[in-house]
Amino acid sequence: MRVGTFVLAAQFPGQGQGEALHRAVRSAEVAEEAGLDSVWLAEHHFVPYGVCPSAITLAALLLGRTRRIRVGTAVSVLPTTHPVTLGEQAALLHMTSGGRFSLGVGRGGPWVDLEVFGGGLDAYEKGYPESLDLLSRWLREPSVGAAGERYGFREVPVVPRPSEALSGAPGPELLVACTSPGSVRMAAERGLPMLLGMHIGDEEKAEMVSHWRGCARAAGRDEREVLDAGHVSAGVCQIADRRTDAEETLLKTMPGWLKQGLDAHMTVDGRERRMRDPLAYTELLCGLHPVGTPRLCADRLAATGERTGISRFALLIEGSGDLAATEENVRRLGTEVLAQLR
Repeated sequence: MRVGTFVLAAQFPGQGQGEALHRAVRSAEVAEEAGLDSVWLAEHHFVPYGVCPSAITLAALLLGRTRRIRVGTAVSVLPTTHPVTLGEQAALLHMTSGGRFSLGVGRGGPWVDLEVFGGGLDAYEKGYPESLDLLSRWLREPSVGAAGERYGFREVPVVPRPSEALSGAPGPELLVACTSPGSVRMAAERGLPMLLGMHIGDEEKAEMVSHWRGCARAAGRDEREVLDAGHVSAGVCQIADRRTDAEETLLKTMPGWLKQGLDAHMTVDGRERRMRDPLAYTELLCGLHPVGTPRLCADRLAATGERTGISRFALLIEGSGDLAATEENVRRLGTEVLAQLR
């Protein structure tokens, strides 16, 4: 079982953006010190829900500050960036980090980001598969050209070429955020592992893994690849000596952050949004994920692995909103929870 952290660089009410980013960087450094497997970085634009606008840029910083831990994006949003640009950056990080970089991508939402970066709704509603295929080709082929609806250019060499990395790994790991049967099928047909969100529980994640396997087999993927895909499950982790104390920490801070952050999202076309109730959502997360004593947290992670077949986790550990408390949470995850899982 491989356990890592999920870092949003969340800006809690009353905090500055620099404070949120400092906590994000420091928590990643502590994750390596605590023996965790990975750090997964989110990106958002124009909202305090998360003040990191470029997960791959922050990944570059953290790869330079660490020596062992894997660093990944969860996710880099494809409709607001050129897939070749993202592919070049991913190849660069893969080659200079000794193969420690993972690229997670997703479709994002119908937000004003699409207007600002020029992709428009078509990039969100229709262009995602084309972007994903172009990115995937860039990460594995020596030269690439395109003749699609959104991208068209003559064949050009891939520089730097990921397969020439000194680590021996053929290229950076590529994962896809999946939230629907359609996105599961798209990932499975391409043999790409899934990133599954924290808003769903074990039963739904198990169903998505089963659907992925069925679609992958139907697409002719190798059986070993099907059974050992390396999906990642996102969740929340808060550790305390008593379960009630861990829940109280999150219930005191997360609803305010969620309301402030989610309310700031603007749709590109003025469509009506339905956002979750912040308190009810926090309560749901506390019930689904490792929130409580070290023993309870270890048991929940083990149970999720058994029910879903997933052995990789990305856990939100900054739910207290406090730097010192976040560092302690990460250390306890590494020293007390992982010890029981081993």
